[in-house]
Amino acid sequence: MNLSSPKPHSFSFSFSTSISQNPIQFPTNKTITPQKTLHIYALTTNPLPPNSPQRLLKELEQHKNKTHSPNKKTPPRTTILKPPLRNKNLINSPQLTLSTFPLLSSCLPHAPLKTTDSAWMETHLLEVKQALGYPLQPFDEMLGEEDNPAKQFDTLLYLAFQHPTCRGKGRHVRSAHSRLFFLGQYVIELALGEFFLQRYPREAVGPMRERVFGLVGKHRLPKWIKNASLHGLVFPNVDMDKLVRKEREQIAKSVFWALFGAIYLCFGMPEVYRILFEVFGMDPDAEECQPRLRKQLEDIDHVSAEFEGKLSWQDMVAYKPPADALFAHPRLFRACIPPGMHRFRGNVWDYDSRPRVMQILGYPLEMTDRIPEITEARNVELGLGLQLCFLHPSNYKFDHPRFCYERLEYLGQKIADLVMAERLLMKHLDAPGYWLQEKHRRTLMNRYCGMYLRAKQLHRFIIYSDKVRSSYERSHRLRNPATVSVQQALHGLSYAVYGKRDVRRLMFEVFDVEQIQPKRNIYVKRQSHS
Repeated sequence: MNLSSPKPHSFSFSFSTSISQNPIQFPTNKTITPQKTLHIYALTTNPLPPNSPQRLLKELEQHKNKTHSPNKKTPPRTTILKPPLRNKNLINSPQLTLSTFPLLSSCLPHAPLKTTDSAWMETHLLEVKQALGYPLQPFDEMLGEEDNPAKQFDTLLYLAFQHPTCRGKGRHVRSAHSRLFFLGQYVIELALGEFFLQRYPREAVGPMRERVFGLVGKHRLPKWIKNASLHGLVFPNVDMDKLVRKEREQIAKSVFWALFGAIYLCFGMPEVYRILFEVFGMDPDAEECQPRLRKQLEDIDHVSAEFEGKLSWQDMVAYKPPADALFAHPRLFRACIPPGMHRFRGNVWDYDSRPRVMQILGYPLEMTDRIPEITEARNVELGLGLQLCFLHPSNYKFDHPRFCYERLEYLGQKIADLVMAERLLMKHLDAPGYWLQEKHRRTLMNRYCGMYLRAKQLHRFIIYSDKVRSSYERSHRLRNPATVSVQQALHGLSYAVYGKRDVRRLMFEVFDVEQIQPKRNIYVKRQSHS
């Protein structure tokens, strides 16, 4: 085969950005058939050298334009606060009009009510007031210029009935209803918790939780709504009994909790008891509300004389502690701390651990009592309460069922939930209730509550039984639930002795529960260089 030619030929190689056919033509005497044509495929190459600055800048620009995590899921809309209110709109909103009642002000809608809202109030508000036993006259006109939170009751009562399934309601109305809904659930839990703690001073915590669930569980709420003749407003133009159980219970729960949030903000806890037991007709002694039968340890210690008979809700409302009482809630303190705790005075923990625990928690608080003996007695009772908070059930519970922190823990859970809910409402003025609910749950998660206590090194003072001490100190699966219980019991004791203000001090100043994780002492070990 002769590959030479009288005329020189120039070989043309074509390169493109995509794969293309670039045949190389060889001059030959024979005609090459198309089936035997030679094909060469070529790709583009970067003409820039590897270490060229232009090449590095080009690669950096391409890297920025790429999506780093294409499979990453976007967060759900319930966890996103958008659009938040602007500072100008927030300052001019009705939420900041009541400077003397910041919690009440935070539950008002962040925009003025519209004409459709006023029309609903004119049409249905009289029916609601009549069912609840309130005067039909508007509260703002009845109270005049008096500085009273009840002046906003008409607005809050309207918001309580605007459940999420109502159509045509503005964002400010839906958000305000969800905030009342968020607050009301913890108000009901605390009210019934205090009631059953004092009504059954010898009962364990488990039966009390079942009693509360039997009264205000979501399966019971439609019945209470119907007993108060409010089902026509909650389920307009719909037969409540024909709805699906899930829809009926969800709507009834939303209105029921929001209603008690509004009542608590305007009239306080005594009015909550009246609405629960008088308007809705709840019966704590009803057969369907009784807990299941279980073995109960014998309570050998006597209780106070005021607990001999079953307390009624009228006793809860009419009770006023004497002027020289030792505690903010003396009857609640007696219901949680057994009188036999005085036998532990002067033991090793009382002399060795109690002063250090009181120093960490900032006790005793300065109180001005008329009689110096009252202050001394208060400190003694506070010390016994602190010892009970750190008394693990493995030690003396089988000798006496109340020689453990279970009742204080139950009370502490309820008051901590309410205090944290009030804090979040005043801190996040433009947040809907469902977002606040998620933040509340994550802040007071059990594993974090135990970490708050361990960060203050208070877990070292827990009194375990000698049989289980080594296992609890070695296993975090056993130790961590115990630290959570002690943390909640401290909140219950501070509420029974000093009131809600001391619970706020413990949560936000001593333990600082608003942080995601407690502060830890990080020790950096120096590495010796050889």
